Amino acid sequence: MSTSSNGAPLSPDEVNSLARRFRDDYNSVRDQVTKVIVGHSEIVDGVLTALFCGGHCLLEGVPGLGKTLLIRTLSRALKLDFARVQFTPDLMPADITGTTIVAETDDQNGNGGRSRQFVFQPGPIFAQMLLADEINRATPKTQSALLEAMAERSVTVGGTTHPLPRPFFVMATQNPLEQEGTYPLPEAQLDRFFFKLQVGYSNRRELFDIVSRTTAGTDATVESVVDAARIVEHQKLVQQVAIAPHVQDYAVRVVMATHAAGEGGSSGEFATPMVNRFVRFGASPRAAQALVLGGKCRALLDARAAVSMDDIKGVALAALRHRLILNFEAQAERVDTDAVIRNILDTLPVGVEGAMAR
Repeated sequence: MSTSSNGAPLSPDEVNSLARRFRDDYNSVRDQVTKVIVGHSEIVDGVLTALFCGGHCLLEGVPGLGKTLLIRTLSRALKLDFARVQFTPDLMPADITGTTIVAETDDQNGNGGRSRQFVFQPGPIFAQMLLADEINRATPKTQSALLEAMAERSVTVGGTTHPLPRPFFVMATQNPLEQEGTYPLPEAQLDRFFFKLQVGYSNRRELFDIVSRTTAGTDATVESVVDAARIVEHQKLVQQVAIAPHVQDYAVRVVMATHAAGEGGSSGEFATPMVNRFVRFGASPRAAQALVLGGKCRALLDARAAVSMDDIKGVALAALRHRLILNFEAQAERVDTDAVIRNILDTLPVGVEGAMAR
């Protein structure tokens, strides 16, 4: 399943050791985050899963629910370069990616003169962890500045491509689209987010604890417990977790079930009546990748050697909800993407008999 840095296969004991270290690091980061964040355990797990799978994460919720606090706390628990960009309507793409400026330098001829040359000034995107706060407050032109960075891990400015550091993790927050002064994210950018997590209100007990922690004049001490090299190592380990062909085919069929009949030439072979009625555009191949990688991370955390059907189901909502575009009828009937996904998971066959013939 796994290989060492020189390409030699690892022994079962070495694989188990790497898996234990992954679980220890995951739980260590989680423990540090929960020193500050009350509740929202599914959100914390979703963000950490996206990080260790090498993806990006979008958090949606009304203001004041702790989205930004969660991300800032995570940045303190990880030994990574961190940058924050507050998205506003007047923010420009160069404010994120950086720009080429004219700089004066000493003349190389040694005659005491000065010369001018173009120098690239990196923007805040050149960090290992980037917080894009209230990303839907900026215009689509500025939002698109993240497209290349999120997909290719590089930025092109003035015809020159600059690689970004590894790991590179974008965590974005957004307010619900019905809030005033927001711009819907382009579909191409939504697709580049590994997970979309919906942050809801805290319950009575959690809200009581939040008030107690934040009004007593004390701050929790968050320690940095995992560095960049270890994160990259864990990301490679997650990719090497085994998945049986019929389980991977189930993930593929879940994605294909989001394609209504006639969409992009799709036959709608796996689409449910609900999909055919309410879905305008289904999920892309990136969705299948997110399902499989997210499932591998869950299996690794559960100390299992291979991905199960339940692992795929467990990450389906977070991996698919932002990749489905519903039609006007769905809006009129107040049907959301989560309802469509649950319908697919409830009706799609999961047994080997439903798998692709080989």
